Amino acid sequence: MPFRTRPLLRRAALTGAALLAAAAAVPQAAAADAAGTGDRGPSRGGLSAVIRYTEYGIPHIVAKDYANLGFGTGWAQAADQVCVLADGFVTVAGERSRWFGADAVPDGSLSSAAKNLSSDLYFTGVRQSGTVEKLLATPTPAGPGTDLKELMRGWAAGYNAWLAQNKITDPACKGAAWVRPVTALDVASRGFAISVLGGQGRGIDGITAAQPPGTGARTTAAAPDTAGVDPAAAAEAARAFFDTGRYDMGSNAVAFAGSTTASGRGLLLGNPHYPWQGGRRFWQSQQTIPGELNVSGGSLLGTAVVNIGFNEKVAWSHTVATGTPVNLHQLTLDPADPTTYLVDGKPERMTERKVTVQVAGGRRVTRTQWWTRYGPVITGLGPGLPLPWSTATAYALNDPNAANLRGFDTALALGKARSVAGIQDALRHTQGLPWVNTIAADSAGATLFTQSQVLPRITDELAARCSTPLGRATYPASGLAVLDGTRGDCAIGSDPDAVQPGVFGPGKAPTLRDAPYAENSNDSAWLANADRPMTGYERIWGTLGTPRSLRTRGAVEDVAAMAARGRLTVADLQAQQFANRVPAGELAAADAAKACAALPGGTATASDGRTVDVTAACAVLAGWDRTADTGSRGALLFDRFWRRLTAGTAAKDLWLVPFSAADPVRTPRTLNPAAPGIGRALADTVAELAAAGIAPDAPLGAHQFVVRGGQRLPVSGGTEALGVWNKIEAPWDAAAGGYPEVVHGSSHIQAVGWDGGHCPVARTLLTYGQSSNPLSPHSADQTRLLSGERWVTSRFCERDILASPQLKVVWPRERR
Repeated sequence: MPFRTRPLLRRAALTGAALLAAAAAVPQAAAADAAGTGDRGPSRGGLSAVIRYTEYGIPHIVAKDYANLGFGTGWAQAADQVCVLADGFVTVAGERSRWFGADAVPDGSLSSAAKNLSSDLYFTGVRQSGTVEKLLATPTPAGPGTDLKELMRGWAAGYNAWLAQNKITDPACKGAAWVRPVTALDVASRGFAISVLGGQGRGIDGITAAQPPGTGARTTAAAPDTAGVDPAAAAEAARAFFDTGRYDMGSNAVAFAGSTTASGRGLLLGNPHYPWQGGRRFWQSQQTIPGELNVSGGSLLGTAVVNIGFNEKVAWSHTVATGTPVNLHQLTLDPADPTTYLVDGKPERMTERKVTVQVAGGRRVTRTQWWTRYGPVITGLGPGLPLPWSTATAYALNDPNAANLRGFDTALALGKARSVAGIQDALRHTQGLPWVNTIAADSAGATLFTQSQVLPRITDELAARCSTPLGRATYPASGLAVLDGTRGDCAIGSDPDAVQPGVFGPGKAPTLRDAPYAENSNDSAWLANADRPMTGYERIWGTLGTPRSLRTRGAVEDVAAMAARGRLTVADLQAQQFANRVPAGELAAADAAKACAALPGGTATASDGRTVDVTAACAVLAGWDRTADTGSRGALLFDRFWRRLTAGTAAKDLWLVPFSAADPVRTPRTLNPAAPGIGRALADTVAELAAAGIAPDAPLGAHQFVVRGGQRLPVSGGTEALGVWNKIEAPWDAAAGGYPEVVHGSSHIQAVGWDGGHCPVARTLLTYGQSSNPLSPHSADQTRLLSGERWVTSRFCERDILASPQLKVVWPRERR
């Protein structure tokens, strides 16, 4: 839709001037508030903001203070994502069973609960216990700050004002009774859910199912030392459970120092891998309070801050970290009462929390949750790690992020930082990041990698002294400590620089400053720079001297070569994002082609016993360009072959040259031509493609795509096992043509640098667009850019915003 540009430019300019003048009055307003006479928002004064929209529906929100900025942010998010947001608020209200049925499956955006009922039981328990209210009332620095509370208050008011003043057109919730106004507590509760995503949020099924023996739960009369759990099997299950390569969230990020760049200033490329649907999507904006805050980037839906972004001096991104954010305490129970446990020989009663949930049809379901001094009793972490509650033993989950509502204070502080040193100060002061690393670069040429996340203070010494037999297996394998809950001397201590009891202080976080490059692709901190490996951290932070993922290996090769080449610019970051090099292909495709050509008669035996002619596949593998570009012929064939081969072949059998900690980027390597399964994987792949009518040399983009507005959009990139920087995960559906929809992968991408001018040089791409509403013009416009590997030129400075040919200005207000 065309807009009348010139009048809007005048209005935008006048608005900017007026808001600059209003900003000068903020100190007086703050003084009035302190005296109890100021404007406190919706009840005694309407909130408002100015929103300038530029290309692709990106809003630039200007307000005079944090409450009004939150108002504009809540309004703008609701305009783009009202149905997704409303669905999330149903989750944290514990009402999914009421509206969608107890047995339906949540979208997984705010927890890993398998069914709505378990999700509701957990979140209703959080509500009934006043958990979030207590955290909001906790003074800083342990609790959230005033500015964040004002942002959340304003966000709720903005969301509600949009609901009151607009009609919902999105078919996902048009006319739905479950779309309702929210409170600041709802916004904070959503923030709490995000904080515990890696801890209690992943254990909800085990928390809500935990019942003492004799109450319908399966009774296990296990010996106290192993408690009915096989340590070896538990170690493997814990390793898989906490393996960041298996998450539906991940990321790459790299910061380059001024010594490697053409301008002598820093560069940052952030490439988060997040879900493309549901409540864990990113949303773009610029937030400005004149003289106080000016930041641009991506926000997780339902949050009032920019989580990943940049300002005029510094840029940062996050990657999902390897730190294990929880630990278990193994409890020895009173033989006469399985709800009483012993500490130093003295009995302690568990706390009983009865939780009632309304389900569809008006029926109510009541369950009891059991809590200890360590946290809730839990009967499993995922289906692979059962933790049975027997007459002798139970397990309690300690998640320190259940006492952490500071993550969005951290985001706000990062947005206000003016340098890499300022980023470190923000992390040190707020200590709020629950499950991510931070990578940053600044306009002075400095770089940073730091794993400053909130982790239980499990030292290797404590684990050695206090682990149960189960913990002695799980801790080395995964960082999951299982401590002896009967001993008071096994309590988790505190660091003097920690703002919260029972967690590591920021001084213990693995940190690398001012390296030529600092990179992370969801492996541990060890090889953030391969020339400056980090060591000396406790096992709970991650591994040392262990094999890296192919994505990490490929990324380190790429960025190390870029740093060595030097004279880097933002254009080099853009090229890296869509280079689509397949490290697995470079390591194995040629040898796989040779092994294929050596098969007797050019045939191999498939899993079902059929003999399959694989001759054509041999030539395709040999001729493939080793990329996952949409036009690459052979990429799809190798993808399907490699998934099969690696799923059924151990690393020790796959490679002739084993892993070496002395050469971690280049090992393991050299495909073993005698590896069991090569012929079978080839035969199965050729047969699968033939049955689907797909030629072995079909271009990737013909079969890896999304459909938006009836248009098929090819998508480049590849799955985790291939090691592609541009990670794309899509379920296979042969009947629909291959990979017909992306479920997660590259999301809010930003390439940021500085050239000595007043404005950062930034290119961004939100791969799935601003809106989930299929009727919105911004539901697929950036997906079309992704398909063509094109970018958005960020408009950060006022002159660039006002010069947008698609400028549209709105001034939302509360109606009192």
